[in-house]
Amino acid sequence: MATNDSTPTPVKQERDSKLVGSLVIVVIVTALVALIGFLFLKPKSDILEGQAEATSIRISGKLPGRVMEIYVEEGQKVKAGDTLVHIHSSLADAKMYQAEAVKNAAAAQNRKIDAGTRTQIVQSAYDLWQQAIAARNIAEKTYTRMENLYKQDVVSEQRRDEAKAAFEAAKAGESAARSQYQMAKEGAQPQDKESSQAMVDAAAGGVMEVEALLQDQYLTAPFDGEIDVIYPHESELVSLGTPIMSLLKVQDKWVTFNVREQLLNDLTVGKEIEIEIPALDKKKVKGTVYYVRDMGDYAAWRATKATGEWDSRTFQVKVRPNEQIDDLRPGMTVIWHKPN
Repeated sequence: MATNDSTPTPVKQERDSKLVGSLVIVVIVTALVALIGFLFLKPKSDILEGQAEATSIRISGKLPGRVMEIYVEEGQKVKAGDTLVHIHSSLADAKMYQAEAVKNAAAAQNRKIDAGTRTQIVQSAYDLWQQAIAARNIAEKTYTRMENLYKQDVVSEQRRDEAKAAFEAAKAGESAARSQYQMAKEGAQPQDKESSQAMVDAAAGGVMEVEALLQDQYLTAPFDGEIDVIYPHESELVSLGTPIMSLLKVQDKWVTFNVREQLLNDLTVGKEIEIEIPALDKKKVKGTVYYVRDMGDYAAWRATKATGEWDSRTFQVKVRPNEQIDDLRPGMTVIWHKPN
C-alpha cells in the first residue's frame, strides 16, 4: 500500500508550531514596546540655543599722546570714577602755555582800557580847554567892541567882520578843546571796551578748550564694571579717540536667541520663560522677553516646495534674566526648551 507524501510528519508539525509561536511572541513584544512608548515617552521638545551677552563700552579720550601708566588689568573689577589710565601729551602742555599767555595779554590790555587815559593826558587836555575858553572870551569881547564902534562909524565894516570871524573861530576852538578833554576824561569808547572784553573772552575760551583736552589725561570708569580687554601697552602712542580698553557692565546682561518665526508665539515681548545655563550645572532661571526684531532677508529660511510651504524669517529675540547671575559670563551658551 502506497503512502501519502503530503501528510506532515510529527517533526515538521513541531517545527511549524515553534515558528508560529515565535512570530506571535515577536508581534506581542513589538506591540507592547509601541504601547509603552505611546503611553510613557514624550515627544522631544524644540530646543533653542542662545548666547549670553553684556553691555560693553570702549574707553577712549580726546587727547592724543603717550600712555604713561595703566592702573588696572584685564578681569579687574572697578567702580565708577576709578582712574584707569594716564595719557601725557607735551603738545597739549605747550598749547596750554600759549593759551594762558594770550589770556594774560588780553586781560592786561583790558585793564588798561578800563583804567582810562593817564592823569597827565587828562590834565593837559583840560589846560588846553581852559586856554581855548580864555581865547574865546577875549575874541568875544573884541567882537563886541568892534560891533559898537562899527555902529558909531568909528571902524570899518571889514574890521568888524574880522573880529566876528576871530570870535567864531575861538568858539569852535573852545568846543573842540572841550571835546578832547571829555574824551580824555571818559577814556576809551564803549566799542573799544566791548572789543577788548571780547578778546579776553576769546582767550579764556582757548584756555578752556585746552583744559578740556587735558581732562582726558586721566580716563576714569563711567560705571561699575569689569575690565574686559586692554589694547595698548604703556609707553605706546595713541591718537585722538583711540580705544584704550573695553569695560563690561556686568550688571546689564541678557541672552540673545535667533528664532524662526514659527516659534514666536511662545516668545512674545513681556512673556516670562525658563532658560537653562549648561556651564553653570544646567542652572535654570526665569527670564523675560524684552526685544524682538526681524533680522532681514539674509536670515530667511526659503521654502523647498513650490506649494504647501512658505519662506520663514528669522527673528532676534532678547531675554533678560529676572535675577542677577554673577557667574553668567558673556559668550556662555543658554538653552530654551519650547514647551509641548
